[in-house]
Amino acid sequence: GVGGALGARFAALVERLPITLHGLSLSLGGVMPLDENLLDDIASLMQRHGITHYSEHLSYSTDDGHLYDLMPLAYDEATVAHVAERIDRVQQRLGRRVAVENVSYYAAPWQAMREADFINAVLDAADCALLLDVNNIHVNAINHRYDAREFLMSMPSSRVAGYHIAGHYDEADDLKIDTHGAAVKDDVWALLDVAYARH
Repeated sequence: GVGGALGARFAALVERLPITLHGLSLSLGGVMPLDENLLDDIASLMQRHGITHYSEHLSYSTDDGHLYDLMPLAYDEATVAHVAERIDRVQQRLGRRVAVENVSYYAAPWQAMREADFINAVLDAADCALLLDVNNIHVNAINHRYDAREFLMSMPSSRVAGYHIAGHYDEADDLKIDTHGAAVKDDVWALLDVAYARH
């Protein structure tokens, strides 16, 4: 909906470079109805500028309003079905396969499935792509004590639409915070090398 000088600058940018859209607000795992107005705006923006790639976080971010955080989901079969149905609605409205991003999380209640199994089940049920956040794998592996490379190898490379890396804050040896506010660490670069070699 941005017009004027900013809209013109964005249109000029799209003409020169490929653009991908990455969302924070569709709340794919939420219980409130999907924001159909936002979905229509995304579809309109993509159509107007010929943008073909859209990704969103595999989390929820709304209740009665925006929570301004990416909240973790329950890793169980009911949530797989719920999220897959919402992703399917988004894909139908946008007329294309979208990608979901694995998120960092700090509490892990209601885990009937391992995180990797949950993500794979969602990808299969929704027939969607994956935006693989390599930093989030590293952060979660430290915080929840699992092997980052094993997790990475369990992600289906055929569904990877792109990679995301960012910096994190070292609160302690066993607690990393995904801040996007620091330089990318060597461990994350090494993990990206492994991911890229598989693709």
